[in-house]
Amino acid sequence: MINFEYYAPTKVFFGKGRQHEIGSMIAEYGFHKILLHYGSDRIKKSGLYDEVVQSLQKADIEFVELSGVVANPRLSLVEEGIRICREQNIELVLAVGGGSVIDSAKAIGCGYYYDGPVWDFFEAKASPQKTLPVGVILTIAAAGSEMSNSMVITKEEGLVKRGINNNIVRPLFAVLNPELTYTLPPYQTACGIVDILMHTIERYFTNVKDVELTDLLAEGLMKSVIEAGKRVMRDPYDYEARATLMWASSLSHNDLTGAGRQSDFASHKIELELSGMYDVAHGAGLAVIFPAWAQYVYQHNPSLFAQFAVRVFHCPMNYTNPIKSAQAGIRQCQEFFSSLGMPVTMAELGVPNDKYEEMADKCTWGNTRKIGNFVELDKNDIIEIYKLAEKRY
Repeated sequence: MINFEYYAPTKVFFGKGRQHEIGSMIAEYGFHKILLHYGSDRIKKSGLYDEVVQSLQKADIEFVELSGVVANPRLSLVEEGIRICREQNIELVLAVGGGSVIDSAKAIGCGYYYDGPVWDFFEAKASPQKTLPVGVILTIAAAGSEMSNSMVITKEEGLVKRGINNNIVRPLFAVLNPELTYTLPPYQTACGIVDILMHTIERYFTNVKDVELTDLLAEGLMKSVIEAGKRVMRDPYDYEARATLMWASSLSHNDLTGAGRQSDFASHKIELELSGMYDVAHGAGLAVIFPAWAQYVYQHNPSLFAQFAVRVFHCPMNYTNPIKSAQAGIRQCQEFFSSLGMPVTMAELGVPNDKYEEMADKCTWGNTRKIGNFVELDKNDIIEIYKLAEKRY
């Protein structure tokens, strides 16, 4: 186990009906004027918007609205949010939605105090030093952005999707009511399940030895997500399964399952080019990319892949040839994604094969850097992974 710092300052309000308390929560923090940030009219159709507004009004919290967040949140809306917050002297950004809304809110918060273009953060030209606080009412269990130090934004010009990690962007608080996820379309629910799993999988495959405790934490989370995912796809109103997924979403990306180990996140970076260029759902893209990445790198440490196969997917252990167990685990993982209704090949995702080199070039910043830690990958490696993502295993 390597040295680490664990920082998880987000206060969580978990359970049924907690969104009705949002006004009093904000008032207790001493804020009086907020930006209410959300995506589509879905929160109005569900009644959540009215519940939030009534609670804010009851607590005398003044608010300005900014809607329009889309999947793979756009830089232009972030810039508009920064302008509004400055003009209106906003004190807190309240994100009502999923990972895209939260990431947009985080970027607005960081850009508020920065004199230059907020995109500087995503090109590593600057690092955020101060932010408006961000609060969350979560509506989908997926990205884990409600407790993470990450945010990802897409720049429309050139369709460039970039992310940063910085502890300053961790939300101040998060309201987690699993009931708010009941009416999600099955495809969105499935995308979320994949995303939750991948945030722990990307931490699980490490070169650090003797991390049995975090191995077991990660494996327990992954097994719980797989079981809860199966239940939710059968019955979307299964509260306990929804609760498991929502809490796992937070724990999977608040660095708990990565403590004491070096994470990889190559699959995420490779997928960002798919969703940036083709606007596919992030979870769906990950369902395509991870099995291909695994197939490309598993021989670097077949024993760890075999452990993953046996402990998480209950594959039989082949002690004389762990490579067979490792391969079985990759197949089982891909089959699980497929059973959720996820695409698992480029063709199923609707991505053609004529832009692999361009995506790999963007992913490596013009082939000037490598990605991943489990196995470092260059532009040519990434092209080969895109090719492997054309098939089932």
